[in-house]
Amino acid sequence: MLIKLKKAWELSENHVLDESKYLNRRAILKSMGIGGLAAGAAFSPFGRPVFAAEDPSAHLYPVARNHAYVGGRELTPEKIATTYNNFYEFGSHKEIHTAAQALKIRPWSVKIDGAVEKEMEIDIDDLLAKMSLEERIYRHRCVEAWSMVVPWSGFALKEFVKFAKPTSKAKYLVMQTFEDKSMATGQRQFWYPWPYTEGLTMAEATNDLAFMVTGLYGKPLPKQNGAPLRLAVPWKYGFKQIKSIVRFHFSETRPKSFWEELIASEYGFWANVNPEVPHPRWSQATERDIATNKRIPTQIFNGYGDAVAHLYEGMSKRERLFM
Repeated sequence: MLIKLKKAWELSENHVLDESKYLNRRAILKSMGIGGLAAGAAFSPFGRPVFAAEDPSAHLYPVARNHAYVGGRELTPEKIATTYNNFYEFGSHKEIHTAAQALKIRPWSVKIDGAVEKEMEIDIDDLLAKMSLEERIYRHRCVEAWSMVVPWSGFALKEFVKFAKPTSKAKYLVMQTFEDKSMATGQRQFWYPWPYTEGLTMAEATNDLAFMVTGLYGKPLPKQNGAPLRLAVPWKYGFKQIKSIVRFHFSETRPKSFWEELIASEYGFWANVNPEVPHPRWSQATERDIATNKRIPTQIFNGYGDAVAHLYEGMSKRERLFM
C-alpha cells in the first residue's frame, strides 16, 4: 500500500478555491466584457477598483495551477493582499497601493549581465513568451510578523537561470529594482541606498521553490505588488522578495542587500524565517494573519524546511537570519 506523506506546506484541496471555479469566474468576467479591465485592477480599502493602465500580458492569465504548491492555509482575500503592501520606492506606509499606480510598467526591459555567457537586455513581454507560466500558492511571511497566503503566477527562477546561461564563476544572483526619482517619490529619500538590491546564492536561486512572479489572483501582477516582475522565495522574510526587477547580475562575490546596507544588525543577507531568533525589536515566534488578524505560530523556514533546510547545513540559527 502506497502512503503519500504531505509536505509541510501542503493543504487539502477542499480548503483552496477549486481551479474550475477559479477559471469559470474569469471566463464569466470576459464574457461580460470586463475581463480586460479586471485584469488591470487592484482594489481600494473601500472595495472600489483602482485601475492601472492596461497590461499587455493580460491575455496570458489565468495560468494552470501547480498543485504541488498549495499554501497550507486558506487564501488571503484579494482585496487585502493588494492593499496592504510595502513598497518603499513609493513611501513607507502600508496603504501604498494608490501611490504605486505611478509606476510605469511599459516599456520595461530586464538586463542580464555579469558572469554569463552573453550579456543581454530583453523586453519583459519577450521574456514572458520564453517562460513556462504556472500558478503556485505560497505563504508569505513579513519580517514585521504579519503573513498572508496568495496565488502567485509566474515561472521557476531556475528556468530563468538556465535561460541566462551563467558561467561557473557565478556564485550569487544579484537583483535590482528600477531607479527613477521622478516617478517613485520614495526614492527621493536620500538616506536609503537606492536602487533596491537583493541577492541569492546560486543554490537558492536554483531551488525548486524560488519563483519569479508576474501575476497574482489569475491576473497580471498589480503595480503595488511589484509589477511586472518580482521574486518569491517563501522560506525567507518578505524584504528579500524584491519587486519591479530590472537587472539580474551574476556575481562571484556576495552582494550587500538594501536593508543589510541600511541596518545590518536587523536585516541580514540570509533572512530565513526563524521563530527562534527574534528581531532586535520584536519576537518572531508568532505572526498575524492579515486576513483574520489571528496570531499563529511561526514555522522554521516558514514551513518549507523540507525543501530548503539542506542549503544551510552547518550554519547557526543566528547566521541563517542575520549574517
